[in-house]
Amino acid sequence: MTRHTLAALVSTLALTGAAHAAVLSESNISTADAQKLAAATVAACQAKGYNVSASVVDRAGLLKAFVRGDNAGPHTIEASRAKAFTSASAKAPTLAMMENAQKNPGAANLTDIPGFLLLGGGVPIKAGANVIGAIGVAGAPGGNLDAQCADAVLEENAALFK
Repeated sequence: MTRHTLAALVSTLALTGAAHAAVLSESNISTADAQKLAAATVAACQAKGYNVSASVVDRAGLLKAFVRGDNAGPHTIEASRAKAFTSASAKAPTLAMMENAQKNPGAANLTDIPGFLLLGGGVPIKAGANVIGAIGVAGAPGGNLDAQCADAVLEENAALFK
């Protein structure tokens, strides 16, 4: 084997190995489940007298499903999406993030991240320990109440994500 042939073989093997190392397998929420959760979340809030919008995003924070309840304000559309994006991106409930930012001056600059909304109502959707999406709710008379609607729906549908 010549030196050039050996060098070409080593290069080919190195490139082949690198290609295999870059393949990832990630879990994500399905469109059908996202639509189910969005509708159920709006219904849960309506049962409490709250007119809300609910957005469900995938693990990357991209919108998968949206439902705007009757009489929900126009601001609830973007607020619900931003809460869902923030929760999926940080893999944490936005209510906890907001409370942390209020207590910790070093975390207060989280609001400078484009698209982040540190208000309660964003809740991650988990399959086991993996975040596969998030629900964002806006329109109840407090972010904690938005979060309660999402939490209740996730608890009712826990069997979907086992």
